[in-house]
Amino acid sequence: MRTKRSTKVVITCILSLLSLIWISPVVFALFSGFKSKQEYNLGNFWDLPQQNLLLENIDYINKNADLFLSMGNSFLYAFLGAFFAVAMALLAAFAISHLEIRGRMGWFMFIYSGTIFPFQIYLIPVFRGYSKLGLYNTRLGMVLFYSAICVPFCMFVLRNFFIGISREIMESARIDGANDFQILTRILLPMATAPVAVVFLTQFSWAWNDLMFGLTFTKSVEVRTVMTTLSLMGDNNVPALMLACLCASVPTLLFFSFLQKKFETGFVYTSK
Repeated sequence: MRTKRSTKVVITCILSLLSLIWISPVVFALFSGFKSKQEYNLGNFWDLPQQNLLLENIDYINKNADLFLSMGNSFLYAFLGAFFAVAMALLAAFAISHLEIRGRMGWFMFIYSGTIFPFQIYLIPVFRGYSKLGLYNTRLGMVLFYSAICVPFCMFVLRNFFIGISREIMESARIDGANDFQILTRILLPMATAPVAVVFLTQFSWAWNDLMFGLTFTKSVEVRTVMTTLSLMGDNNVPALMLACLCASVPTLLFFSFLQKKFETGFVYTSK
């Protein structure tokens, strides 16, 4: 018993230390958001702010960076991209795992191959295609791209989950008169709320934090993503930049808090 208690104490101390290390940049950014540019440049690293300039820094961000507009754009791209990706992945995963179709493994490998290649190889083909189709620098183009690129991972996770569900459940539903779509929406989908929450949150976070594609496929302020806006702010006003980074992290934190229980439960299925 003493050995177990001492082990728990050691583990708790290690985790507490790692948590402090992990949260220290956030605390530093929060302190910096209250400082002026001169105070930040002339003061020490961990000095507490001598005055409260939070509202002035927020006003600077709003006037010079259009941060809140770009946050709205990124929320639109990330939410709709993750939503449509999960919806298409649900259909693909159900078909590959439980429907009698030809070459199920071939279809699985074809869809999953979207995660094998480096994402950088999509830049030039998609850029040229978007330029010809009129989708470059449009909100529709960004939503379509994030929806398509998120499908392979979502399909992989959901297929692994659906494979673990007994076929007897679906056979019983078919005997009762349910069709394939009803089986998916009324039986499998309620059972898959945990993995669905996991893939939605992970893909939302990825699309929200993406810089490469947002920087390549957008150019106007009205369509620009939040990470692109942050990258273009420069270091003229570091406290305002720190505060902008904190503001940009709020939506993902809110989503994680809202889906925390489902997220923790769903980790079981992602490791299958």
